[in-house]
This record gives sequence, C-alpha cells and structure tokens, in this order.
Amino acid sequence: MADLSQKDWTERLEADNNAIVLDVRTQDEVDLGMIPEALHIDIHKGQGFIDEIEKLDKTKNYFVYCKSGGRSAQACGVMNSLGFVNAYNLLDGFSAWEGEVVIKEQ
Repeated sequence: MADLSQKDWTERLEADNNAIVLDVRTQDEVDLGMIPEALHIDIHKGQGFIDEIEKLDKTKNYFVYCKSGGRSAQACGVMNSLGFVNAYNLLDGFSAWEGEVVIKEQ
C-alpha cells in the first residue's frame, strides 16, 4: 500500500491504463458525490466487503479513497492481505478532493 497526496494519486491514476478507482465510503456519503467512474464497495459491510473485494482482478491497480483517508488505508491493507499488489490510498480523502465529482441518479 502507498499513501499518496492528491497530486501524486491523480498523476498516477491518469498515467495508468490498468487502474480502477475504488470508493469505500457509505452509501449516504456516495450520494453526496463521488469521483467519476469509481467502483463503490462500502468497507462497513465487513465480510461482505471482503467478499466483493475478492471478486476483483488482482492484476489491476486500485486507487482507493474514503472521506478522509482512514478507511481507505484500512481497505488497502485488507486488499494487500488478500493478494492485491497495487493499492494506493488517497491521503485526506474525498473531503479534500479538488477534481471532478459526479452525483449518481437514485
């Protein structure tokens, strides 16, 4: 796992054609907006989170975020323990995000 500043996280993401953005926040948080194209898997699902993560392609590079960087750091740790090699945590999370945001229709 690597903790990256928004600048480094964004630069790596934009240069990576093998990347998946992963949002690990709650549905209520996601309803307020999310980074475009992000896959949402709520870390608070416990075993359900692990079950969903295990379905993902371990050869991809995952750019993970939550509201402030804590839960996403935990998610990266879980992913590493499950065999994911490249999981990048967004320091300061979505609350400090300055990039594009989308709000999905309910």
